[in-house]
Amino acid sequence: MPAGRPALIALTALAPVSWGTTYAVTTEFLPPDRPLFTGLARALPAGLLLLALARVLPRGTWWWKAAVLGALNIGAFFPLLFLSAYRLPGGTAAAVGSVGPLFVVGLSALLLGQRPTVRSVLTGVVAATGVSLVVLEAAGALDALGVAAALASTASMSAGTVLTKRWGRPDGVGPLALTGWQLTAGGLLIAPLALLAEGAPPALDAPAVGGYLYLALANTALAYWLWFRGIGRLSATQVTFLGPLSPLTAAVVGRAALGETLTPVQLAGMALAFGATAAGQLVSRARTAEPSAPFSSPSRNGRKDSMDLTGPALRR
Repeated sequence: MPAGRPALIALTALAPVSWGTTYAVTTEFLPPDRPLFTGLARALPAGLLLLALARVLPRGTWWWKAAVLGALNIGAFFPLLFLSAYRLPGGTAAAVGSVGPLFVVGLSALLLGQRPTVRSVLTGVVAATGVSLVVLEAAGALDALGVAAALASTASMSAGTVLTKRWGRPDGVGPLALTGWQLTAGGLLIAPLALLAEGAPPALDAPAVGGYLYLALANTALAYWLWFRGIGRLSATQVTFLGPLSPLTAAVVGRAALGETLTPVQLAGMALAFGATAAGQLVSRARTAEPSAPFSSPSRNGRKDSMDLTGPALRR
């Protein structure tokens, strides 16, 4: 493993840890039933801040690529995420995101023509089984729309992760600018929808202002910069295997700060999902030196770069 790889993984992991606090912040500090406005307040200020710092705009095909990535990673993901946060307990809402690795495997096959391996599919199925235990155990108490929104948000983010890895970055553009492009594009996409569906912005008290500042700065600007930086240097599967840190954080915060409880079956399901995805991450790190037949994609400088979206460790 390269000398700096553990530090890179640890820094990238800070993003899902931060995202795991989103649910508690949303339910405790923000105005109720405003998923679109909350997504807008989280995305657009952070995007404009990063654009001001990077001072680089898209060129050529990157105008539409940035718009597509912004729609998937931000414009669709944020409203769906907050809709699920408003309608589900935080630990449960985040746990649904554990199916992310399975989505990435499927989308890699669909968008890149990369054949799924038995190991990668098995890992995703075990994670999804764990999530099912969490959801089905409390099916009578869960909101169907909230579960659907959580699944849709995970699918959107997974598609964005695969395309971000596929397209890379244009020559001379760093992750700060790429993050700013996506946050701004996603925020601009949400803005008219929020105005039409939710009307004028709500009145904000001091806790709400603090909550939105936290979401925009630490939870979004910093966290997404770390996330897209990690995507550029790690395999897509390695990155998505860090996703269970978000539901783990949400469950811990929900239990410690909000008094949420989980049944033994739900706890077992969460442990199964976390264990499966964590095991995949550890195996990927342990076998990165093994030869494989990676997918080749255009690099930022026009050469063909080796890219393995399932990770060499997930090859049978």
